[in-house]
Parts: sequence; C-alpha cells; structure tokens
Amino acid sequence: MAVFPAARLNLGGNGILAWVLRRGLQTGLTLLLASALCFTIIQWAPGDYLDTLEQNPTISPETIAALRTQFGLDRPAVEQYFRWLSQVVRGNWGESFSYRQPVAQLLAERVPATLLLSLVSLGVTWSVAIPLGIVAAVHQNRWPDRALQVFSYLLQGFPSFVLGLLLLFVAQTSRLFPVGDMTSIDFADLTPLGKVVDVGWHLILPTLVLTLTSLAGLQRVMRGNLLDVLRQDYIRTARAKGLPEHRVIYVHALRNAINPLITLLGFEFASLLSGAFITEYFFNWPGLGRLILQAVTAQDLYLVMASLMMGAVMLIVGNLLADLLLQWADPRITAGR
Repeated sequence: MAVFPAARLNLGGNGILAWVLRRGLQTGLTLLLASALCFTIIQWAPGDYLDTLEQNPTISPETIAALRTQFGLDRPAVEQYFRWLSQVVRGNWGESFSYRQPVAQLLAERVPATLLLSLVSLGVTWSVAIPLGIVAAVHQNRWPDRALQVFSYLLQGFPSFVLGLLLLFVAQTSRLFPVGDMTSIDFADLTPLGKVVDVGWHLILPTLVLTLTSLAGLQRVMRGNLLDVLRQDYIRTARAKGLPEHRVIYVHALRNAINPLITLLGFEFASLLSGAFITEYFFNWPGLGRLILQAVTAQDLYLVMASLMMGAVMLIVGNLLADLLLQWADPRITAGR
C-alpha cells in the first residue's frame, strides 16, 4: 500500500462549489433549528430571570415591570425568539440580564482561557493515548497490554469531579501547585517568560484532570481499531512479503486504524468550549464554565442562548474538519457523497 497521500481533497463529480454550497445550506438550517430548539427548552423552565428580583422587598413592582418590558420578557415566547434572531443576524447577541454587558463582550473575555485549557489538554491526551493504544495492540495479551488495561479501567472508574477533588487536596497539602485562578498575584510584575511559566504552572492540575479522564477511553479505541486492522488480509500479505514489522504497523496498519479517530476528533473539537466545565469550576479557572453555570442558574436568557449556539457552531465546524481530514488521510472517501 502507498504511504500517506498528498494533501488533496476528493470532492466527487459535483465539484467543490456545489459541495461548499450544500454544506453552507445544511449549516444554516441546522443552526436555525438548533436555536429554535434551545430557545424552546429554555422557555419550558419555570419562571424567568426577574423571579429572583421579585423576592427582594427593596425592589418595587413598578421597577420589576419596567425591567420586564426592557428585557422583552413581557412578550410572547415566539416574538422573543424572532426578536433575538433578528439581533443575531445583525451581529448583536443581546445584553446579559445579570451583568448588564453585551453578551459578545462577556464571551470574548472568557473564551481564550477555556480554549487554552481545552487545547492543551486535547493535545496532551492525544499525544499520550495514541502511542499507548499502539503499544497495547502490538503487545496484545502480554504484560504491557494488561498493565494498560488495568490503568484504563481505573481511570474510567474515576469521575472528573472526584479526580479534581483529589488533586485539589494534593495541591493544598503539598503546596507544590496553585489551587485556583489562571495567574499568580504578582503576574503583572513578571517578565514575558515568567508570565508564560506562571500560566503553564497554573495549567498543570486542570490539564491533568481533563487528560486523565479522556485518556483511558481514547487509548482503548486506538487499541481496538489497530487490532482490527492488524487482522486484515492485506496486513498478512505485507508481512508475507518480508516488510519490517515497524513499517507494517506504522505505515500500512496505522493509516487505516486512524480514520475512526479522525471522526472522533471532530466531536472532541465540538466540546472544546464546554468539556472543561466541571474542571473550571473546581480550579476557579476564569473560563466559560462558571459564567455559563451562573447564566443557567439565573436564567440569563441571551447569555445561555449564546453559549448553546457556540456549542452548535463548534460541533458543525468539528464535523467539517473531520470530513476534510478524512479526505486527506484516505482518498477513497468522497466528501461530496
């Protein structure tokens, strides 16, 4: 078999323009339906943001009524949805009820921290899990494979919040790692290199939580895929021709075993902005986790809608990237079909 193909896309007979138009229409319709569904689910929740304010005796009913009119909560749910949709089309995601700031500004302040944590943990997880999966498959039913199986079973039995609490306990008792926030108190006085080191030092524990909770499952998927490929006839043929074992594994087998993981990567990309939710909360990481939790608790309508739509956009972009990567890795797959 040939080595990895050159970077090219096989878009079928319809051509790239038809494919792009079709994906664009699908994306627009998906986002529209997702926004309507999310808005409906939020409306099903009892009460609204102003219910908490109504319990405050210092706030008059007239003030509550004025706020209800200002926020548009006195209008029917359908009218509220189309009002919000018309704002989004114009690039305005609305104003947060709780923070009295534009939703886009709040998200822009928190997204970089969440992306940093998620991308670092994603990179560490995949760079460790894939080699471990290869080692387990190559040494099937021998001590490396059995040791990795025990390791993965133990990790899969630990929920992320339990692991987070354990690491927080270790950090507080040993004082080797910071237990919260993204930077130290004297961060502004540090040199540029010192700032990078400081952020990296604060990244260690939350990255460790996210990595360990995802590592076990990904390693087992890699092991299963590679074992399935290694049993194929063309692998036996390659070995019968006298090819070196490392070439059989890393050139011929790994190329086909990696395809399901590329699809999985698309879903991993979709969870970048939401997968670190619990970890951010435990380690007081200044990302989207605490912001979205507070928005859901307070029924901050526009902020919740923006966070849900970000997740939908990331899912669509992740699937698109997975399709393109699959095309690059295996030209037999046609994106246009």
